[in-house]
Amino acid sequence: MTPATDSPPPAPTRLIATDLDGTLLRDDKTVSERTIAALAAAEEAGIEVFFVTGRPARWMDVVSDHVHSHGLAICANGAAVADLRADGKLLTVHALEREAALHTIHTLRERAPGTSFAIELTTGINYEPAYPPFHLDPAAAVAVAEKLLHEDAPGTGAPVLKVLAHHTELAPDEFLSLARAAAGDRASFTRSSPSALLEVSGLGVSKASTLAECCARRGISPSEVVAFGDMPNDVEMLSWAGASYAMGNAHPAALAAASGRTLTNNEDGVAVVIERIIAAR
Repeated sequence: MTPATDSPPPAPTRLIATDLDGTLLRDDKTVSERTIAALAAAEEAGIEVFFVTGRPARWMDVVSDHVHSHGLAICANGAAVADLRADGKLLTVHALEREAALHTIHTLRERAPGTSFAIELTTGINYEPAYPPFHLDPAAAVAVAEKLLHEDAPGTGAPVLKVLAHHTELAPDEFLSLARAAAGDRASFTRSSPSALLEVSGLGVSKASTLAECCARRGISPSEVVAFGDMPNDVEMLSWAGASYAMGNAHPAALAAASGRTLTNNEDGVAVVIERIIAAR
């Protein structure tokens, strides 16, 4: 099978931006040998590869062995740029202001009773007692969100990368629409989980906004970027890039935003397109 597109991306491709979960990674969270080879071939051809994900930097071990010349990753849906060659050191942070975070939390408590919250800081994740526990983060603090966001003095707390909001009964897209209508003027809302789990970033912060900054510093235009994604948190990036591919397993919003479509993550859809890009060169 080949991607459902009529022609390869416009040349020259200078940067490939790919989501991880549901996109580059297979469902078992591995990177296939074919995909590993395609990433290496892209780098050898002089094409930079950026991992662009909702994951925090500390969860990037799934791809850290496949970093080549640059080693940079955009994490937390654009809230941070990390250097994977330096143990995930954060180079850039676009924080969610605590006042906006508290406003969002109070608004969702009122509009969607039963919502529980987690707070992703530059120092790690903390969450409320009702929030599903993070087994990968056993040292997380557990307390109500307001306490987790408390600062002894303004500006003394670690920057907030994002707030996670979880609901046990609402449909995922319904929850997202509700949140955007209720507090979309104070923060950016998206989702990447199959459950009703929202990811709240600073207003205007997205994978696309930070990717655009990284590309501008390199003199790379949107037309020279090929992007891959599968969920609502990829929509802005898929719309921004000159050529973009939604995975065969993608959410309808990602399919609508992308200029093309490739195979599923389990069928190495990213590798298929990269191989075509290399062949076209």
